[in-house]
Amino acid sequence: MRWGLRPRGPGAAALAAAWNLWVPPRLPCRPLWRGTTGSLLVRSVTGASNQPQNSSNGSYRDTVLLPQTSFPMKLLGRQQPDTELEIQQKCGFSELYSWQRERKVKAEFCLHDGPPYANGDPHVGHALNKILKDIANRYHMMRGSKIHFVPGWDCHGLPIEIKVLSELGGKAQNLSAMEIREKARSFAKAAIEKQKLSFIRWGIMADWNNCYYTFDGRYEAKQLRIFYQMYDKGLIYRSYKPVFWSPSSRTALAEAELEYNPEHISRSVYVKFPLLKPSPKLASLLDGSSPVSFLVWTTQPWTIPANQAVCYMPESKYAVVKCSSSGDLYILGADKVTSVASTLGTTFEVISTFSGVDLENGSCAHPLISERESPLLPANHVTMTKGTGLVHTAPAHGMEDYSVAAQHNLSTDCLVNEDGVFTDAAGPELQNKAVLKEGTDAVIMMLQAAKNLLKEEKLVHSYPYDWRTKKPVVIRASKQWFVNITDIKTTAKELLKKVKFIPGSALNAMVEMMDRRPYWCISRQRVWGVPIPVFHHKTKDDVLINSQTIEHIIQLVEEHGSDIWWTLPPEQLLPKEVLSQVGGPDALEYVPGQDILDIWFDSGTSWSNVLPGTDQRADLYLEGKDQLGGWFQSSLLTSVAARNKSPFKTVVVHGFTLGEKGEKMSKSLGNIIDPDVVINGGQDHSKEPPYGADVLRWWVAESNVFTEVTISPSLLNAARDDISKLRNTLRFLLGNVAGFNPETDSIPVNSMYVIDQYMLHLLQDLANKINDSYKQYDFGKVVRLLQAFYTRELSNFYFSIIKDRLYCENADDPKRRSCQTALAEILDVMVRSFAPILPHLAEEVFQHIPYIKEPKSVFRTGWIKTSSIWKKPGLEEAIESACAMRDSFLGSIPGKNAAEYEVIIVIEPGLLFEIMEMLQAEETSSTSQLNELMMASQTTLLSQEPRGISEDVTELKGTFLINLEGGDIREESSYKVIVMTTTKEKCPRCWKYTAESSDTLCPRCAEVVKGK
Repeated sequence: MRWGLRPRGPGAAALAAAWNLWVPPRLPCRPLWRGTTGSLLVRSVTGASNQPQNSSNGSYRDTVLLPQTSFPMKLLGRQQPDTELEIQQKCGFSELYSWQRERKVKAEFCLHDGPPYANGDPHVGHALNKILKDIANRYHMMRGSKIHFVPGWDCHGLPIEIKVLSELGGKAQNLSAMEIREKARSFAKAAIEKQKLSFIRWGIMADWNNCYYTFDGRYEAKQLRIFYQMYDKGLIYRSYKPVFWSPSSRTALAEAELEYNPEHISRSVYVKFPLLKPSPKLASLLDGSSPVSFLVWTTQPWTIPANQAVCYMPESKYAVVKCSSSGDLYILGADKVTSVASTLGTTFEVISTFSGVDLENGSCAHPLISERESPLLPANHVTMTKGTGLVHTAPAHGMEDYSVAAQHNLSTDCLVNEDGVFTDAAGPELQNKAVLKEGTDAVIMMLQAAKNLLKEEKLVHSYPYDWRTKKPVVIRASKQWFVNITDIKTTAKELLKKVKFIPGSALNAMVEMMDRRPYWCISRQRVWGVPIPVFHHKTKDDVLINSQTIEHIIQLVEEHGSDIWWTLPPEQLLPKEVLSQVGGPDALEYVPGQDILDIWFDSGTSWSNVLPGTDQRADLYLEGKDQLGGWFQSSLLTSVAARNKSPFKTVVVHGFTLGEKGEKMSKSLGNIIDPDVVINGGQDHSKEPPYGADVLRWWVAESNVFTEVTISPSLLNAARDDISKLRNTLRFLLGNVAGFNPETDSIPVNSMYVIDQYMLHLLQDLANKINDSYKQYDFGKVVRLLQAFYTRELSNFYFSIIKDRLYCENADDPKRRSCQTALAEILDVMVRSFAPILPHLAEEVFQHIPYIKEPKSVFRTGWIKTSSIWKKPGLEEAIESACAMRDSFLGSIPGKNAAEYEVIIVIEPGLLFEIMEMLQAEETSSTSQLNELMMASQTTLLSQEPRGISEDVTELKGTFLINLEGGDIREESSYKVIVMTTTKEKCPRCWKYTAESSDTLCPRCAEVVKGK
């Protein structure tokens, strides 16, 4: 019984409503199709023989509408990079940034570029970072925002200075400060030019003639203004404190300039501190006849000459023990008795135990200078996790030790100079010895001679190294400039709660790093940087800095750059009114200070130079995870200190680039991948082919950048293969919209073939998900969504179904135009979807779209456009149910051509039958929408089993659950698919088995050809 000739089922009206009024349930991008047993089947065309594109025969060849496009399937060898360069030129890549700035749009999107360091060639870490930023910028620009993105470079600092000096070798000793600065500036400029050319080649959108550089006079002047704002608020001060000190660089370092070597070997020692004056409680526990010593463990024996105290934990238990091998009495933590005895190769007998607080007012003798007293002091930093539960305290060589000294007025004298060598004050046995080498040897020998060394052993542990020289640092007290971050941290942490972090865990990591930081040392003892703008009194410990001196210096720096600190005489660095107050030009009492600012302070003040408007807050900061303790933090701290606000609204944090096996990249391992070689190929193209920039960009986008990011030849090959599959899809789309003009040939959505409408429904869902993924900076998800769509929905499913309709119908047949309408929309959505990631490919495709008369840049024509009328979730039931039956059919003829079979579908009367009738109105058809989906010779739709079927047929049974209106309409129907070999012959034009004989056309083709 046909549609309209029999009573309607109760769901028919609701079904029609569902197809036109759409109340959408959410549809997954990769639909899974319900199979005959209720299990989930991935929709595929297994068993279907796709009609060949050259499906023409002899005289009918010219009547078949094969795809027509000049878009190449592959770009081989140098073609890829060469085509990209042509596209950059032709499509105005270099003008795109200024074009979008000139648009009259209200929305702004500001991504503040964290400055890469100007000390070397571009590397894959740069590529990862800059490409991620460019994808974000291009997306927001296409969405209609005006992008504010000023590329910048970090140009000062120790690494550049060290490279310059190492290249000069012995000659470096005789260079003046200005000679070093000039050579460092030239070196930085050369590195900037190299990096800039690479960034442009990668397709990074920016105004490359207007970048920011931390060595620019205007930049330095603003930085000095922020320095003084913070100084004026009491947030910057000068003090004598222990800091991380690099003997190899002869300068103080901040925590962010350290890297920890887990394989460092220290010579740890167990040392006796003889009891000198027992506390009352301790005296009552000892008989006074035997000598007693406190047991102390340290991994830095060279600090023992500077010992000022021994610290204990007041709440912990301590024990007096007797050594079984020597008979000596020792005091140590009660919890450490067994483990320490074992380490010393002996056993301890516990004589008595007492609480740590009972040690108050006691003291012991210094282990090297017996007449010097070391008091026993309580301290919170003492733990029982390592050592003996008693801590040797040298205030000049430890942050916690320094705190104890401040509380108890202990000496903080430092016995180690800038080169990491003992000074004369350390005594004749130690003077001029390097503390980490022969100085340690000498201290251990002195402990042996004093009979206070119990054991020495090598300890492999994590130890801080200078991040540039790769040599160990020491902690040493010196006069430095500090930022008092204690007062800033509370506000900073409150403000961070309003900042969005991607991934979310990065917020906690940043807060933990700030909490661990007791203060920020911002002075460096070098010359390549911005001077700390203070004057030191020649004889007194006094500094000169005020609003008058700062304004004068800022004006000079703004005009001439910070070189003036070294080139102008001191009297010209001071304003006249101040000069007269401090001795005049002839008897000047002050000299310019010799310290420069930490480069984290340099780059951390970039917000004041770069961010637009009065609010000066960026929508996005996007950098590697090392910046949680670096640029993110210095930017936040300076911004909070100067103006009580965060400089960023969102922070995206990516991982580091690693080799294929997760190892760091290094020249010694030979696993460095040069982005230039990736793009242009190496010397041997068979081993290092030229991939072009888009492969590099695809690798970045598809990586899970929120963890460590691996790169290797195999991953780059895979990226190239992915883009090749995408090109094939695009070529099919371009070839099949030839001769189609969307303005005149489009079919209204509701008049399109159901399968075409269904593809638009999927397309809108894809567009929404892609948009959401870009918003979340999850570019890997964008890639996965696209891959799933062009592989499954298009290549494996839709394209295989529609080829007959595209190639063999009349050019302007509504059925064909319906398909082309869908293809044109799919092409447009896809190109815009991947354009931020693959700008070169997107522009190349745009040049080949046949109905665009004068191709504009895809980036100048906006974001994805979809229509709400595409959303038709009711169609899912129609296509899913037909696909369930199709899966049964194709699964029964694996590897065979579906067009050689006829299919009979038997469905009990009800909603499912009514849905199938919408796809095939007549009982048997070789041209219906249902038959197109089945890809069979012909399809017959029945509500009851036919009689007289031969025995050599295949019968397949299944059920399908229809679920409409959010569950209001539910009906499970049974169906049977009967498969039999067709009795028809192969049509010589369309190759479908629908002709009466092999030398005559099928009815459809005969009708089409008749007019030709």
